[in-house]
Amino acid sequence: MKPPLLRLTLPLLILVLLNACTSSSPVKREKIASVRPNIVQQRPSYQPQPAPYKPAFYTGTFPKPAALEPAVDFWRKTYAVWQRSEVAFHDDRYLDVVYEVMTLPGYVGEGLTTEQKDMISQRREYWKAQLAELESKVRYGAALNANDRQLIAKLESNGRSLNSVLPGLSDRLRSQRGTRERFKRGLEISGRYDLQFRKTFRDAGLPEDLAYLPHVESSFQPSAKSSAGAVGMWQFTKAAAKTFMPGGDRVDQRYDPFVSANGAARYLSYAYGKLGDWPAAVTSYNHGIGGMKRAQNQVGSDFVRIVDTYDGPAFGFASRNYYAQFLAAREIASNPEQFFREGVRYESPLAPGQYLAVE
Repeated sequence: MKPPLLRLTLPLLILVLLNACTSSSPVKREKIASVRPNIVQQRPSYQPQPAPYKPAFYTGTFPKPAALEPAVDFWRKTYAVWQRSEVAFHDDRYLDVVYEVMTLPGYVGEGLTTEQKDMISQRREYWKAQLAELESKVRYGAALNANDRQLIAKLESNGRSLNSVLPGLSDRLRSQRGTRERFKRGLEISGRYDLQFRKTFRDAGLPEDLAYLPHVESSFQPSAKSSAGAVGMWQFTKAAAKTFMPGGDRVDQRYDPFVSANGAARYLSYAYGKLGDWPAAVTSYNHGIGGMKRAQNQVGSDFVRIVDTYDGPAFGFASRNYYAQFLAAREIASNPEQFFREGVRYESPLAPGQYLAVE
């Protein structure tokens, strides 16, 4: 009688063993459950009806002082509202003062044609003349027209006095081209790298959101180059690479996003240790640790005061706005469905070994 009993129970035994294999490792099941939501979170898919967006008011690690909101909003518009065919003419100190957003006619590519550059230049000269005339009228008490009064209303917004903003008004005119298409493409490319970049910063004991920094530096372009000689997605110079990316004598590892992300983690950890807060440390990625230390020594550690009053060498528009750009990029990249309602097609994640420096 034993053989029939064995035939009857063997399938049951197999089923029992299969169930045991799939349920006897709660640690593995917990890991799978915890990893999958993270992948969805870092590479969010487009939702036709996203949850209502709530503006981010950052505290703690990356504070956003109220005084920086006009600058953050300006870069939010630059990254996610104004297209590459649009050019904003604005005050380079008070970024909420935007005189006009000009739309270039016809097809506008990533690079501008000579004719398109001329159009921007001519419009810039127009506004420069308008602002210089307003300065002169107010200075000498001349009659003001309706356009003059509209300009004054812009300048006096947010509680500013006309006398405080009028000096040097025409010299502060600046133009900014929109980058909506470029930023969206950067979001798509970031799908390849975001999970690994976040792990790199997490393993270094740093805030994971530093993984958004390439949106400001290169729009996640691995072959990006700057006029200052910085290259790669993380925009390292040769001198900085020697210090923070050792061991790359034979191959220029600055073009490898994963290797240079480790270098960025080393740099930012060192910068934070020297400067003591993240607004200064992040800004040092543009202005240098020594430059930011001089700013702190001269005007104190209050970052808003540094932005408003520090006039050290090379601390120009780019350095003053770098942290605000980072905050804007961080807000958009963490809420992409709000800013790109048409959806963002994130690319599939890569492992470090998959990347080729010749890409």
